[in-house]
Order: sequence, then structure tokens, then C-alpha cells
Amino acid sequence: MSEITYVRGDATVPSVKGVKVIAHVCNDIGGWGKGFVLAVSRRWPEPEAAYRAWHRDRAANDFALGAVQLVQVERYVWVANMIGQRGTRTGSKGVPVRYEAIDTALARLADRATELDASVHMPRIGCGLAGGTWSRIEPLITERLVRRGIPVTVYDHGD
Repeated sequence: MSEITYVRGDATVPSVKGVKVIAHVCNDIGGWGKGFVLAVSRRWPEPEAAYRAWHRDRAANDFALGAVQLVQVERYVWVANMIGQRGTRTGSKGVPVRYEAIDTALARLADRATELDASVHMPRIGCGLAGGTWSRIEPLITERLVRRGIPVTVYDHGD
């Protein structure tokens, strides 16, 4: 079984051939403005616009924890908006990250990546602003994506 590949660099610029899905975690309240999403928005306007419309029309769609929205930004590049955190602030109920939602979203992402015959690229999702720990998230990625034969690359920002 292959493992997750770790590289230094920018997850918005995957340097492999073929179809690529750039996956990241969004919150469930329509907020887009901090963290990795800023790097996404600097490169492409579509993922943010699609996420905001998805949230705005949530009464009529599947917008909820665990949902995934795939947005095509280039011929061979898609961005996966995965809803894996409740709200944006750490409070009495703990950190915003929701591991079950990320797990569900990764399973849905795996189906789409398989259909597209795509590799998946991401920062250390759910860590950072969402407050999650990589030791809890990495096994979910291994289980949902790697075990299904989907190549996964995780990017750590080089300084």
C-alpha cells in the first residue's frame, strides 16, 4: 500500500501530471477569509464564489458538515471544498474541527477522485485554524483515500 507523500511547497501548485484535486476544509457558517482559502482565492476566484453560493442556497442543497463541493478551476485542476469544521472559533464546545465530518467528506472525495482518475493534494487539513491534530486526521486520509489507491500529497509550507 502506498503512503501519503509529504513535500515542502504550495498545495495550490501541484507539480504532477494528470487530473488533480486540491482539497481543503471549510467551515459550516459561510466564512471564507482566513488560512489556506486565501491562497486558493489568490489563484482562482471560482472556489470562493461557489462556496458562498452553496452556503447562501443551503436550504435547497446538501451544504452541511461532511459535504463536499468540487469546483473546476483549470482543465486538469479541481478544488474540493470540504465542510469539516463547525463555526470558526474555539469555544466552550472545543475547537471548530469535526473529525467525523472530515472523515465523511474524505470518503465522498474519494468517490469523486476515483471518477476523475485524480490525485489529491492538500495542506495539513483541519489543523491550523480549525484546531485539529494531524495525528487524528492522517489516519482518516490513509483509510479513505490511500487505501483506495488514490495518490495523496500533503504540502507543508516552505519558508
